[in-house]
Amino acid sequence: MKEEQTVCYSCVNENCFIKKHLHLEQMAGYISKKQNIVCKKSDQFITEGAPMQGLYFICKGKAKTVKTGINGREQIVRLTKNGDIIGFRGFGTSKRYLIGAYALEDTVLCNFSNETMLEILQHIPEFTYALMLFYAEELNKSENNIRKIAHMNVRERVIDLLLYIHRKFGQPNGFIDIELSRKEIADFAGTTEEQAIRILSSLKKEALIKTESKRIGILEVSDLRSEIMEHKYFSV
Repeated sequence: MKEEQTVCYSCVNENCFIKKHLHLEQMAGYISKKQNIVCKKSDQFITEGAPMQGLYFICKGKAKTVKTGINGREQIVRLTKNGDIIGFRGFGTSKRYLIGAYALEDTVLCNFSNETMLEILQHIPEFTYALMLFYAEELNKSENNIRKIAHMNVRERVIDLLLYIHRKFGQPNGFIDIELSRKEIADFAGTTEEQAIRILSSLKKEALIKTESKRIGILEVSDLRSEIMEHKYFSV
């Protein structure tokens, strides 16, 4: 990883918390303190259990956050893109990161230290309120995911993942705009790599999806939705 200077005022990530609050005069002094980091694909920039080094905002690129489960297996808990926050779980209550994070492609990150983030939260109520709403929404998503995992079979969990990344990353040029290995799909869906491969193969034979190496394109969104409609996939 290396540093690269990026300018918040010319950032195109309109959903970024920092970008949304640049109109506030108080923010000027804080954004000058940020650190920019460039990660190559597969670089790990957060180690689970490591001391907290503040929050990361994705300036450009994609990343996955993981948590260690049974027998040391990593479970993917979140996929992120431009403007998303990483490292917020445990911030303010823990001195160590509760998750690990890896770049899924060449990625530029903006890092605000613990001290800088606490100053922002203590002195800019509008930012603090927005972050509180973000935490509430993330908690709701986590609770819904727990419920879905408890009630979905493996095929439904894989379909739910495909619809999730289709919504989050879009599908330009016929393929979802994120590349995930079969193992990563399995880790996110809470299954084995072998099962994930079989289900993807089945969906392809049914002409519901198409694949090209790690790239996946959804051919029949409505048909996939109907399979998991009872689980209310659209609420997450």
